[in-house]
Amino acid sequence: MAMPLHHVALGAADVAGLAAFYGEAFGLAEVARHHEGDGALRSIWLELGGSLLMIEHSTEPERRVQLGRGPFLLAFRIEPGARASFERTLEERGVVVESRTSFSSYFRDPEGNRVAVSHHPEPSCPP
Repeated sequence: MAMPLHHVALGAADVAGLAAFYGEAFGLAEVARHHEGDGALRSIWLELGGSLLMIEHSTEPERRVQLGRGPFLLAFRIEPGARASFERTLEERGVVVESRTSFSSYFRDPEGNRVAVSHHPEPSCPP
């Protein structure tokens, strides 16, 4: 039996801002908020279709990830007919679509992480 994905964690200088982006752009609901002992926001966890997207505070500098070894992309499933509208919504928020293929659109979240929406018809991807 395959093990399901538990969570994906993203480091962020602005935890609340990045969580708001994913909540608004992808409809991810907040499930938990964690604070440091001094009350500073440490993390916000968002529901990610049975898994969690954990936005964790980080003071490390941004790493501009492209292709290569290790994680380089967070891709969300989108219906084919919804892609153009989604791109317009991103552009209204100041997010630039960096590239497109026949099935996917690629852009950066406010912290510089590479993100995509895709409707690739690969049969191994469950609906």
